[in-house]
Amino acid sequence: MKKSVLYTCLLVAVAISAAFIRLSNDHKKQLETLSGTYADLEGVDWGRGTFGTRVFTFDQGKWTLLFTLALDPEMKNQVFTFRTVGTYMVQDKSSVVPNAYNALFVEDKKFVTLKNDDEQLAQGFGLAACGFTKDVEKNISESGCSLWKPVADCSTEYELLAMDDAGKLYFGLRPADNDMCSVEKRPTKLNVPVIRVK
Repeated sequence: MKKSVLYTCLLVAVAISAAFIRLSNDHKKQLETLSGTYADLEGVDWGRGTFGTRVFTFDQGKWTLLFTLALDPEMKNQVFTFRTVGTYMVQDKSSVVPNAYNALFVEDKKFVTLKNDDEQLAQGFGLAACGFTKDVEKNISESGCSLWKPVADCSTEYELLAMDDAGKLYFGLRPADNDMCSVEKRPTKLNVPVIRVK
């Protein structure tokens, strides 16, 4: 595997078009006051034989994300987890995606945990040079690692945020280079939704 695999892995294979999402105009207040945990209920195909799950937790303007990448849809053969914490702000309506909102997600801290002891696998994902120990979470806020930039270089991501009438939560479809650090890099499509689990 090459480092380029991670570019593909961080991009969902298929975008959900607005035509298939019942988005309403009146969810901004709900988006601004999100509370609870929203998650993928099963491994989502991220392409090239990889699968991922996202767990977002919201509490009074604060948010956390735990993303896990694995080599199987059952999420048993895991490669790494990425965790970030911060705050978020819902802005104006998107001019690109109907009934979605522009949003800013501030990342105060970033953490990675290597979940596999295969050195070639770590090399292929660009993780080998980051000094990880398997199953030990490492704070990469200052150093960054692979496609994750240091907080000093990218503390804010320019996002999309939407909610449908069933309460499913949608974020933007990330670009292949994982860079959403400027307004020009804000996604133009929505990702598959996460479901409230608590």
